[in-house]
Amino acid sequence: MAWDEWEQLKTDAVARGSARMQLNQYPADQGGGAPTGVASEDLKSDKKAWVQAGEGVKGLKDGIGKALAKLDDGQAGLGDTGGCQSAAAQKELYDSWKKYVGDVSSRCDELGGLLERSGHDLSKSDQTVREELDKLKLEYEDTEAVGGQAKEK
Repeated sequence: MAWDEWEQLKTDAVARGSARMQLNQYPADQGGGAPTGVASEDLKSDKKAWVQAGEGVKGLKDGIGKALAKLDDGQAGLGDTGGCQSAAAQKELYDSWKKYVGDVSSRCDELGGLLERSGHDLSKSDQTVREELDKLKLEYEDTEAVGGQAKEK
């Protein structure tokens, strides 16, 4: 189909005033419907459930903190790793896991806070919540694996 023909078809459709498709919303000219920007009366949400979910996710930090403390205790006697390749590898693995577990803890804190705030402020649009989740996802991208990889000598 030539470009000019396509343009003519679009012009003809506009001239006929073809019906517009609307998804998931009331048509603008419908009387008695929900006003623009107001949620449907069918939409139900329990703020308490959102807050409890947020508190539960934030509560994961306690277990993560305990695991990190055990990891620190297990590393305490390592000392200087300069003369031993396996000790150096263990130190490198420990450092990567310590960072990773710390990031998981921070992610739980931020995600839990987001869920709690959603419970308090359900007037946010889906797009706004999606943008906040996307920012969180970008901030806490998983780190590359360090331990267990062969290194050049």
